[in-house]
Amino acid sequence: MNITTRLTALLLLLGMVACGGSSDETASESIETQHEERVPTLLYGIDIEGYTIVNDTIRSGETVGGILGRRGISAVTVDRLDKVARDIFPLRQIRADNAYTVFTRHEADSLGERDIVDYVVYHRNAIDYVVFGFRGDSVTVECGSRPITVERKYCRATINSSLWGTIMERDLPYALAAEFEDIYQWTVDFFGIQAGDSFTVIYDEKYVDGKSVGIGRIYGAEFNHSGKQYYAIPYAQEEGKLRYWEANGESLRKQLLKAPLKYTRISSKFSRSRLHPVHKVYRPHLGVDYAAPSGTPVHSVADGTVIFAGWGGGGGNTIKIKHAGNLQTGYLHLKSFAKGIRKGSKVSQGQLIGYVGSTGTSTGPHLDYRIWKNGTPIDPLKVPQEPAEPIAESHKSAFEALRDRVIAELNGTEPTGGRITEDDIFGRVAADTTTITAQPEDSNQ
Repeated sequence: MNITTRLTALLLLLGMVACGGSSDETASESIETQHEERVPTLLYGIDIEGYTIVNDTIRSGETVGGILGRRGISAVTVDRLDKVARDIFPLRQIRADNAYTVFTRHEADSLGERDIVDYVVYHRNAIDYVVFGFRGDSVTVECGSRPITVERKYCRATINSSLWGTIMERDLPYALAAEFEDIYQWTVDFFGIQAGDSFTVIYDEKYVDGKSVGIGRIYGAEFNHSGKQYYAIPYAQEEGKLRYWEANGESLRKQLLKAPLKYTRISSKFSRSRLHPVHKVYRPHLGVDYAAPSGTPVHSVADGTVIFAGWGGGGGNTIKIKHAGNLQTGYLHLKSFAKGIRKGSKVSQGQLIGYVGSTGTSTGPHLDYRIWKNGTPIDPLKVPQEPAEPIAESHKSAFEALRDRVIAELNGTEPTGGRITEDDIFGRVAADTTTITAQPEDSNQ
């Protein structure tokens, strides 16, 4: 090999080594770049870098077009948004007093400086939200939910005045009172709560960013009212249908609801001789008056058929419903009837039928509620209650095993088999056998 050939070979070898070194350095730089990549901070799924974020509240009388128009979004774009949103979240569902969040970026170009809105987030409630996007020429609508954490809670409390008062005094979720009224609406007279009544409850409380946003499943409750003890044992006898049961397996559901409306007081009881507040003479008052704000929803106390819906003279707007067992109920002085309520309508227990008003001969908003048995007026507060179907024989052993565990947990002891879960309530076999450490019980004793 001559000297020229040797020099050529050496140069080629050096070039290959140089190229290899360059490749390694490039790979190294690429790895370092990957390690240095910014981790985005997301809010409602949006990378917040470069945005000014402003929170506001929708005021009464405001329109979506007005809110967006003030922020530089054209009427044409709002119209496009309305069309895109129709099948995802119709804009007509936006309500006053709900919050919204605006994402604005500052842009400078040959036309000058300006603020551009890329996203507006509407908060449906403390958990759910809708993101309206205006990036470039596109208009998008996406629904989302904020992350929720759930904590198991235990509370035992004695009532001093009212259920709602005790809930507020103990700083418990307001939704707990509403759940109690739903569960016990057939068995506990919440208008007759007395000082000394008490309750115990096990439930899930939901949190978003450390703030309570409501409650989840109630795993069991005990309510002591007027010296009588009422348990509420959750169990799904029919697939997917959760019901609450008494300890003996009787259903908490009864033929009639205890009352046709909520959050009221009794202003006048059933009487054979009462001084009429308008006519100032003594005459029978064959019903119960529930004082309540105008517009309060009124519900049918049982399944039945509407036999009258119209003007009832001194009773104002009146609904009468025929039920099984030769029972008939009447709802007087209504402000208006619910949609679809007319003579011949079929209604179910708990269905909305009208709204509290002061029509007819009345001194103020209230519901005059009446019951007839075989055509004879009877006191609505003293109607004998027939329970719904009890736990079936085929479910009895499973129910009783669950009941014993619920009662043990209500008594403050760890039940055999651990705390009650949704799998227990619905009769499902857990997907795995992983042991979950129970959270400490709330110490409200």
